[in-house]
Amino acid sequence: MIYLTDNNSIKTVIEKLTQANILWIDTEVADYNTRQPRLSLIQLLADPQDFLGDNVYIFDVLENPDITNFLIEQIMVNPDIEKVFHNAKYDIKFLGKSQAKNITCTWEIAKKLPYYILPVPNLKLKTLAEKFTNFKNIDKEEQGSDWGQRPLTEKQLEYAKMDPVYLAQVHLALLELIKQNNSEPANDNLDELTHRYQEILHQWKLLDSEIDHIHERIKLAMQAQNIPETSTFKLSSVERTTKKVNFSELATIVQNQGIDFDFPITLTQKLQKDFGNIIDKLSVNTENSYSLKLTFKGLTDTIEQD
Repeated sequence: MIYLTDNNSIKTVIEKLTQANILWIDTEVADYNTRQPRLSLIQLLADPQDFLGDNVYIFDVLENPDITNFLIEQIMVNPDIEKVFHNAKYDIKFLGKSQAKNITCTWEIAKKLPYYILPVPNLKLKTLAEKFTNFKNIDKEEQGSDWGQRPLTEKQLEYAKMDPVYLAQVHLALLELIKQNNSEPANDNLDELTHRYQEILHQWKLLDSEIDHIHERIKLAMQAQNIPETSTFKLSSVERTTKKVNFSELATIVQNQGIDFDFPITLTQKLQKDFGNIIDKLSVNTENSYSLKLTFKGLTDTIEQD
């Protein structure tokens, strides 16, 4: 890693990094759980073949807004440089906000992948890195350490340098996963898709039924044994309050009070039936919407795609 605290040295590196096509970036924030978080470090990697963090630049920007602003002006707002973050919304709050351009978020990429393609318990960088890379048992203890202290410990700096490394490997792995699972509808083999659908449908129905059954048993058992919470489940009562009023009473009040209550009401099938021929005297606007409905002819199950 290359840990820099001198403004001139940092600016020189930033100018060098403006030539990069893509940068993997992470930040460390002091007082992150307060109302006044302070940007402490900015870590950048331009070489995705760096698996040790030797080429990671760590800029010490605590109480140094001039350097942060210089990086924003030179890199963050530059549309020609792709900037990759994990949970980018958080980082760019400190690095340009809405001015930041060409931002990629690995968390957002992972979120769009179906669970069967990316079967992980959560989308944390640590989880994804351990899924996709040879890095195992990643230690995140320093994540919550005091990033406002100076000097920083060697352990903090070692921790900080590795997140861009993990990020780069996760990013590349996600792109490859998308590439492998991307299909062109016009070229999809319907016979193969149908066969796969039939293969998993029965298994899915069995598992879905068992999950519902076990869920109900757990709820009843916790209730019977007066156990409000386990390591996995929490039993709590939910109260819903619904307020209803007779339509005729509401109409009378609106008319008597002169309330502007002119908005369209959806006529349900029941209302249309109740109105009968009276509906012909109303100014009814009809809206048609369409959806594609895929029906598996062997069973009654359907899949709807809006």
